[in-house]
Amino acid sequence: MLKAVVFDFDGVITDSEILHLRTFNEVLAQYGIEITTRDYYTEYLGSTDFDCFKVLSDKHGLGLDKQGIENLVRQKNEIYEELAKTEGKIIEGVRGFLEMLRDNNVRMAICSGSLLTEIELLLDEAGLRHFFEAIVSAEEVKKFKPDPEGFLLALRKLNEKGLSPISAGECIAIEDSHWGLEAAKRAGMHTIAITNSYDAERLASAEKTVDILTELTISQLQGLCA
Repeated sequence: MLKAVVFDFDGVITDSEILHLRTFNEVLAQYGIEITTRDYYTEYLGSTDFDCFKVLSDKHGLGLDKQGIENLVRQKNEIYEELAKTEGKIIEGVRGFLEMLRDNNVRMAICSGSLLTEIELLLDEAGLRHFFEAIVSAEEVKKFKPDPEGFLLALRKLNEKGLSPISAGECIAIEDSHWGLEAAKRAGMHTIAITNSYDAERLASAEKTVDILTELTISQLQGLCA
């Protein structure tokens, strides 16, 4: 029985991956480093800001300690917030899909490697915050996708808020990357992939793949959890 849907954020709800790449490169410019679009999508998408900067620091011999990396994360967050206010946008079909879930009493959560301030900023700007009972952001987990920790925490948060218990098998995770799909599967959830960041071939491990969320009907979603 379908009881909940857990969403990734970047690349599923908001078209913000290109904003993240731009802000990474603005911060890295002080070191003469630039991440190409190809490298971002093949190597860094799905990583937290901290992990991304750490890998780049090690790769380019910057010698940054934890405090230095955290400083870069703060710089990126400040730049991202300004960009998101003017250029952040919700992906087509998301609002209608959330309304369909709400109308069918399906509970909703977010599990993302983004910072909470980034997530809430865009949700508030778009008027979507009220749809989600729980948000798991980068600050709350020690292990990131493909580890299932974030999805399991999202499920725990939903269960803390509701009277009727939800099992992992009664949840569907919607992801745009193979890292996220693996994490959801390891958490015991059903999986749907959306081809906003990668083509269907790269997302073949999902139980169902779509190009836009409005392709999905409530009966299809219920069928995955039957």
